[in-house]
Amino acid sequence: MNPAQNRFAIVIITVLFFLWGFALNLNPILIPHLKKACQLSDAQSALIDSASYIAYFVVALPAGLFVRRYSYKAGITLGLLLFALGTFLFYPAAEQRQYSLFLVALFVIASGLTLLETSANPYMLVLGPAESATQRLNFAQSFNGLAAFLAPLLGGTFILSGRTLSASEQQAMSPEQLDTYLQAEASSVQLPFLIIGIVVLVVAILIIATRLPTIQEDDAPAQASGGSLLRQTNLWLGVTAQFFYVGAQVCVSSFFIRFVNQVAGIGEKTAAYLLSGALLGFMIGRFLGTFLMRFIAPPRLLALYSVFNVVLLIVAVLSRGMIPVYALIGVEFFMSIMFPTIFALSIRDLGPNTKVGSSFVIMAIVGGAVFPVIMGRVSDLSSMQNAYLVPAICFLPILYFAVKNFAVKRVTLTASH
Repeated sequence: MNPAQNRFAIVIITVLFFLWGFALNLNPILIPHLKKACQLSDAQSALIDSASYIAYFVVALPAGLFVRRYSYKAGITLGLLLFALGTFLFYPAAEQRQYSLFLVALFVIASGLTLLETSANPYMLVLGPAESATQRLNFAQSFNGLAAFLAPLLGGTFILSGRTLSASEQQAMSPEQLDTYLQAEASSVQLPFLIIGIVVLVVAILIIATRLPTIQEDDAPAQASGGSLLRQTNLWLGVTAQFFYVGAQVCVSSFFIRFVNQVAGIGEKTAAYLLSGALLGFMIGRFLGTFLMRFIAPPRLLALYSVFNVVLLIVAVLSRGMIPVYALIGVEFFMSIMFPTIFALSIRDLGPNTKVGSSFVIMAIVGGAVFPVIMGRVSDLSSMQNAYLVPAICFLPILYFAVKNFAVKRVTLTASH
């Protein structure tokens, strides 16, 4: 490929990092929105995350096999087409105000995102000199962080109405008036997701028309390095830590708007903007944390951040007014380095088994499907504020994993989510 083609390919693949970051970070907007439009409990609304994150567990291995059988370009193309199909399904789901169809749409979107994540990372690594591969990947991942900041900002503006009726206000309405209100709420997702789908299709067409390099895979079976993977205790501790981390991350972000509304009396639109600011802090924290790792060993920084998050979440549960809100914003900042650090520590010293070990760590993303439902159920039985004890508990296994790796002085961060 000539330099111009190479640069264009890098731009296109970087766009993919932005797209899947944007899609996943719309869930914190959809949870309060569909809870209102479809009249759901907190536990039911948490199935939005379950539908998204269960796809990473179910589709990850088939996606890897598909990419291996055909090509990374084919994986990206199919991923984009599934992504677009899921966004288009939002239109009939909103028209019928059918929550189950929304969940199907989210599962289809996340299945496409799984294919994109399986394919885009290796592509970025080969689009240029090997010595600058990590820098290219980090550059692309920064756009994932930008998407996390923009998604709640734009979603709060164009999806959330800012109007939430109390139970007494709903009871005062006639059935026809209530149905009109709920239908208007549900319909507000139609145009935004239609636009997203069209953008994704345009990117798919560009990918099809772009000449991209072919990655040659080694088809030889991996040989055990240091014993069977079943005996790699550190790997399984890392898988467990990642399971709890993604669960905590999704819990903190997904219920942020509901929490801020209940604890501080802040409306959903303003709460969405606060979440956008918190996710901007997450992105800044990723860069700052990477810099700090030059001076502080990654496991020790991971342990320190885990302790900070437990303390901040306890403050969020026990305090009143704006203090709990600021505490959650702080949690977003201190979560920033956790996914890539856990990933890197988990797969170190696996040798030829690194690729297989990496797959298990990625599959642990299914934690994002489990813990929000638990948190939603706790909220239904108690309160949303008390429910934030769930992510606080999740950080304890991460702390244990970090302490077990204190002997490690340096790792290379090459993954994010």
